[in-house]
Amino acid sequence: MGRMMPLSAAFSIGLPRERDVQMRRWVVQAVVGAVVGIALGFGIGWGLWPNEPADASPDALRWDYQENYVIMVASAYEVEGNLTSAYQRLALLEPENPSAPVVRLGERLVAAGASTEDITSLARLAWAMDAITPPLVPYLEEQP
Repeated sequence: MGRMMPLSAAFSIGLPRERDVQMRRWVVQAVVGAVVGIALGFGIGWGLWPNEPADASPDALRWDYQENYVIMVASAYEVEGNLTSAYQRLALLEPENPSAPVVRLGERLVAAGASTEDITSLARLAWAMDAITPPLVPYLEEQP
């Protein structure tokens, strides 16, 4: 007598192929959907509604970025030696008293024990702006 096939195997003969076809179809649909979604996202983001760059004033920056800006202005003053440009750049932060951010930041960095290089740059700019304060004086190696 021949071997008998188990009953459960007899009923599942066609299922693995159908299951494989369904799985492949699902994977293909998922990949195509992801590709179409990414393409639409890029198309809409870059083509239809691109982000328009905006010129932000330094006074609109977060406080830590404003401090970095003041340090950059002091560094630029050391390189260029142009006090008028420094005043104009700092006036974007505080129009009534452009030297105030320099003094405030310099004193805060002295109190925090921060980089002497940054404090020296700020002290030199404060000196040039006639806004030097006692905490900044020791950072002037030689008065400019």
